[in-house]
Amino acid sequence: MENLDKDELNLGYREAGVDRDASNLAKFRISQVARSTFSPDVIGEIGGFGSLYKLQGFKSPVLVSHTDSVGTKIRIGASLGRYESLGLDIVHHCVNDIFTCGARPLFFLDYIAMGRLVPDRVASLIDGMAAACRTVGCSLIGGETAEMPGIYQDDDTELVGFVVGAVEQDKLIDGSNIVAGDVLLGLPSSGLHTNGFSLVRRIFETDRNPSNLYEEITELGCTLGEALLVPHRCYYPLLLPVVQHVKAMAHITGGGLLENVPRVLPNTVAAHFWENSWDIPQLFKLIQHRGNVSSAEMYRVFNMGIGMVLIVDSESVVSVQSLLSEVKVIGTIVESNDAEKVRIGVPR
Repeated sequence: MENLDKDELNLGYREAGVDRDASNLAKFRISQVARSTFSPDVIGEIGGFGSLYKLQGFKSPVLVSHTDSVGTKIRIGASLGRYESLGLDIVHHCVNDIFTCGARPLFFLDYIAMGRLVPDRVASLIDGMAAACRTVGCSLIGGETAEMPGIYQDDDTELVGFVVGAVEQDKLIDGSNIVAGDVLLGLPSSGLHTNGFSLVRRIFETDRNPSNLYEEITELGCTLGEALLVPHRCYYPLLLPVVQHVKAMAHITGGGLLENVPRVLPNTVAAHFWENSWDIPQLFKLIQHRGNVSSAEMYRVFNMGIGMVLIVDSESVVSVQSLLSEVKVIGTIVESNDAEKVRIGVPR
């Protein structure tokens, strides 16, 4: 085999679509930002083959993990050239999910893939993730940045996150003590969060006509793109003071109220949501009108203005509301052996 020097090898890989210099620059910038999120429990530095974390401060910990992506919302960010809010999205989404079990987030890892690695784009994503991690006290301890020509087009980007948290076993929230008569409380979403964007992109034809994202929407008070890129709300810091009152939490993501709430319910009960007990934001009304989407489909795809549902006993409602002024009573738990676990109708 002919001997090739280092520069020739590097040039060959670049011609195949992979730029090692850009990759190394991106990884250096990641390490600088990620270090700002480290807690004393992180061992070592970014760049090893494995990330190390020392679990302490728990007597009988249960580890809770979750992985997710920002889905096709990333196409909206790409069309607008705005990526930092997507970094917030992925951390907030994952932290919300593990917190439904009562878990405190410990550390976070990311996976970023691109057709053509752009260090500034990677830096924007990492800046958003690091900011979100600092807010919730979670360490961004590692991840992977991959340039994959032939799998992704030049401007394509994929963002996936992985979070690990812990909760004391005797404080695990699992919904097993939910009974008829318990109350459904809702916390407002900040927008679409990270779900339903494939339908939204089709309705507004944003892939074919990205300029549609710059349309000023009077009822929204901003452009369509600005409304769609509002970050996924993080409920963890907000709910910490009331978590002792909570029997179950449902993070309303893909599947909406209809598919997420049943995940925390025992087989003997159902959730009865009261119509008109919360204000549906204008963005969802716009989507439904422009796309001629049925109400049933809207509730199956979108959060419809409720990002987190809490289930508490009736005696705890006043205590929760005194600590969270924005929480609303939006329904009740009823006895049911039916397959239908969510109903939306007038109060009984």
